[in-house]
Amino acid sequence: KQVGNQEKAAAAVDEEMRKMKLLPPNSSYASHRIRVLNKIRQLLIIQACDPPPKKLGTASQDEELEFLFSGLHL
Repeated sequence: KQVGNQEKAAAAVDEEMRKMKLLPPNSSYASHRIRVLNKIRQLLIIQACDPPPKKLGTASQDEELEFLFSGLHL
């Protein structure tokens, strides 16, 4: 089930990234949002590791991922 959720999350991030790239390149809103989306991507990749690397995939990273997603309203 977690893999399905990660795939949905990755698809949502990709779609949002596509939308942000349609905005002007000097848009501070788009730049910030792209940075956040890239961070979410990194955390999703870490979660997808099986088993996660020793110092990666911690509970705090899971919390950060939830926080970032909630802030983007995806």
